[in-house]
Amino acid sequence: GYMAIRQAVAAGVNITYRILFNDAVAMTGGQPVDGQLDVPRLSRQLAAEGVGRIVVVAADPTRYAGIHDLASGVTVRHRDELDTVQRELREFPGVSALIYDQICATEARRRRKRGKMPAVTQRVVINEAVCEGCGDCSVQSNCLSVIPIATDFGTKRAIDQSACNQDFSCLKGFCPSFVTLEGATPRRLAASAAPQWDLLRGAVNSENWPILPSPKLPATTEPHNLLITGVGGMGVITLGALVGMAAHLDGKGVSVLDMTGLAQKYGAVFSHLRIADRPEDIHAARIATGEAHAVLGGDLVVSAGSEALSKMLEGQTQAVISSAETPTADFTRQRDWRLPAEQLKQRLRDTLGDEATHFIDAKHLATRLMGDALYANILLLGYAWQRGMIPVSLAALDRAIELNGTAIDANRAAFMWGRRAAVNPEKLAILVPPPSVAAPEAMSLDALIAHRAAHLTAYQDAALARRYRDRLAAVRQLGDDALTRHVAEQYARLLAPKDEYEVARLYTETGFIKRLKADFDGDFRIQLHLAPPWLASHGPDGRPRKRRLGAWLLPVLRFLAGARGLRGSWLDPFRLSAERQLDRSLLADYEADLDLLLQKRPPPGIGHELASWPAEIRGYGPVRAAAIPAARARRDKARKTLME
Repeated sequence: GYMAIRQAVAAGVNITYRILFNDAVAMTGGQPVDGQLDVPRLSRQLAAEGVGRIVVVAADPTRYAGIHDLASGVTVRHRDELDTVQRELREFPGVSALIYDQICATEARRRRKRGKMPAVTQRVVINEAVCEGCGDCSVQSNCLSVIPIATDFGTKRAIDQSACNQDFSCLKGFCPSFVTLEGATPRRLAASAAPQWDLLRGAVNSENWPILPSPKLPATTEPHNLLITGVGGMGVITLGALVGMAAHLDGKGVSVLDMTGLAQKYGAVFSHLRIADRPEDIHAARIATGEAHAVLGGDLVVSAGSEALSKMLEGQTQAVISSAETPTADFTRQRDWRLPAEQLKQRLRDTLGDEATHFIDAKHLATRLMGDALYANILLLGYAWQRGMIPVSLAALDRAIELNGTAIDANRAAFMWGRRAAVNPEKLAILVPPPSVAAPEAMSLDALIAHRAAHLTAYQDAALARRYRDRLAAVRQLGDDALTRHVAEQYARLLAPKDEYEVARLYTETGFIKRLKADFDGDFRIQLHLAPPWLASHGPDGRPRKRRLGAWLLPVLRFLAGARGLRGSWLDPFRLSAERQLDRSLLADYEADLDLLLQKRPPPGIGHELASWPAEIRGYGPVRAAAIPAARARRDKARKTLME
């Protein structure tokens, strides 16, 4: 790095070097940086090399208030000004440097778990009813802890509480759906609903929780090969170490080979375990092609990838795979991206056969039973062990969990829940029902229209619902159900834009606060993140700044929701705002398009583009405004096609 900077200075190149100072060698596993390097020393080294301008960008610039040994002329700016700083440095002649000072989020998470950093007591939650699915939070944060969630109104966003690194960049997304909870922890299964420990582990018999049978463990006269797959940050390496230690405690020979690739959160991780009666029976650490006897799949995408599939062999390999849908990096750039979960499952079934492939939503079970999805992999281990796939004794596994020294009781419980999932799946399904949502595409057309009509009644009144139904009845006469489905979804959206009244209603009349109290423990404080036009200033990016507003606002929102009868009338204080005028304009355009469809009566398939163009318009404020040109261009093209 320094040689390149030195040569750039010598050559007089116009260039800006961006240096990430994240307090760890993050690319290869989070090792500490050798020596005494810190930002002041780094700035002085850059200045000594002849760099003309140096700017430090930090998440908390106030930390530099008492630091006086930065190089002369160095300025410190907030990370929210990153784009502005980059544009300034672009115009600077010669060599400049931008030092981005922020600890690696994954490393910060590790340190909090180890007690080396103070714990963050704040949680971020998204009100999925308010969310528009625009994806701006993913754009702003580039974070995979912002996950897709299926709802009756399509795919929205949620925060994966177990995976969240508590960077909180997602809050910069311009959306009123974000809520922070101070002092909250995810709730686990109530003690009154969970079986007592002796019942759970099968030490005593009962009608609901019978004694757990002891499985027949695989022989290890020849090496038994176990492949554990998953993603970084979810405990794959720890799981491999636990099984390896258990094999050692059983007096067996064992090799453990961890393949982490780039040490990044959500990067693919593999742990190759080979267990034999004697160490000398193991001649290689890596599992060869087609030689895995068991696969423990903590992630569906990684487990169905070519690397994992190459180790499997039909008739030999048994696989237990978590069916939870974890998004990939594509989701941060494509807001409508969906994981092809069924295709991935079928790929595994085609490789191993139905009898050898077992799917279990370990993430959902761990979250509901244990309060944290991080226990999903140990739950998977319990499931696989109970099915006779892991050649180590129960006593050795229990001792390995104890020796690991972290959350011993919780890990023991998660392991036993996995065993119960293998033996008593129907009992577990009653205790923790699987998530079920009637996504729009899964509803019949009649059910979809009825659902949206009920929503419009709650949004405004029965008259608005009748207006909707009358239009849909006319469109349905065209005989194109796919076209009618597009209209059913998009016309309802335009009739019920999420204005001030609706956001207030979705916070106060849909049970959102009650769900928060059901999902989280603790005497937590609620803060909403809103940008009311009469309060919002503008940031360096030109967007209105969001403000934190406490629970005192909820009675105000309740009053506003109750006043929605004023919507659109002369007494409506919001009716002349630019956003509300845009709402009326979009609705008028779409109703004109519906009139054109009824007039032209196109054959099935022709009018779909004209019926679906409003799907492009999502979000709030500047996000919504930015989507208008593309949507209008799509509309104009569709109208032109229909008129030809």
